[in-house]
Amino acid sequence: MGYLGRFHAQKYKAIEDANLIGVADADGDQARRVADECGCQYFTDYKDLLDQVDAVSIAVPTSIHHLVATDALSSGVDILLEKPMTVTLAEADELIELAARNELILQVGHLERYNPAVLAMKPFLTTPVFIESNRISTFKRRGVDVDVVLDLMIHDIDIVLTIIDSPLKTIHTVGAPVVTNTTDIANARLIFENGATANITVSRVSLTNVRKMRVFQPGSYINVDFANKKIMTIELQDELLDSGMPRHSKEIKSFAGEDALFNEISHFIDHVRTRTRPDVSGVEGRKALEVVLQVMDQIKQHQGLELYSQIQAASHK
Repeated sequence: MGYLGRFHAQKYKAIEDANLIGVADADGDQARRVADECGCQYFTDYKDLLDQVDAVSIAVPTSIHHLVATDALSSGVDILLEKPMTVTLAEADELIELAARNELILQVGHLERYNPAVLAMKPFLTTPVFIESNRISTFKRRGVDVDVVLDLMIHDIDIVLTIIDSPLKTIHTVGAPVVTNTTDIANARLIFENGATANITVSRVSLTNVRKMRVFQPGSYINVDFANKKIMTIELQDELLDSGMPRHSKEIKSFAGEDALFNEISHFIDHVRTRTRPDVSGVEGRKALEVVLQVMDQIKQHQGLELYSQIQAASHK
């Protein structure tokens, strides 16, 4: 029942055809506060909750995702597991196999997939050739225990992998720690076998907050504003302007009133009820994790052990 877990509980409470049984947290005071807020039971041991429910959200630290998810799946409970799904690919494979063997729902919480602006982008996609993504934010203490690639870039990598229908060919990266002991700012250029390229930049040490993605494809351009839930599409026309550029039509759609987390949890509940495969199953969660781990490994290799040690030492001064 940390920062994100509390929001999950609120959304379950707001869904009319779902019954929120309880919440769990090792911190009993925090569990009780959220339980009182949502009108449900609270537990200090999540295992005591598993035999009372059909499905759970797991929003614990990433390091124990595998442990808690394994206990839930072994108890016959469907799970919505926050991203990144696990620390290693081996752990991800184990969860995917366990869910399949027990015929259970395993959905991974890649929240931006349910951002209404992202959903609105899908009908406009044809043959993307270049994607430019920027996800930069001011520094916050929450989440700094993990690499910025694992914390932030994984959102954009997941979306790019769904947009570009081609195997990944090469990765080029750069990144560095600035405030913490892990990477705080990073860039990854993903080049696919069909020639499409995605250039992704993330930072958690910026003075501003920006979450945008631009998709270029023959004859059109799409601008997605994740934070403000807006999408702008530009379609080129045959007629030319005096400058030689084609005329274009522009359309802007805003979805400010929609709630991505509510959408995500509602979809999860629907999959639990209908026993259907989620769009972001364990397989998709693993694909994003695989690329993220490659990006992180390459950044560390490029930095070099000596330089990396010098930067870490400087950050403690």
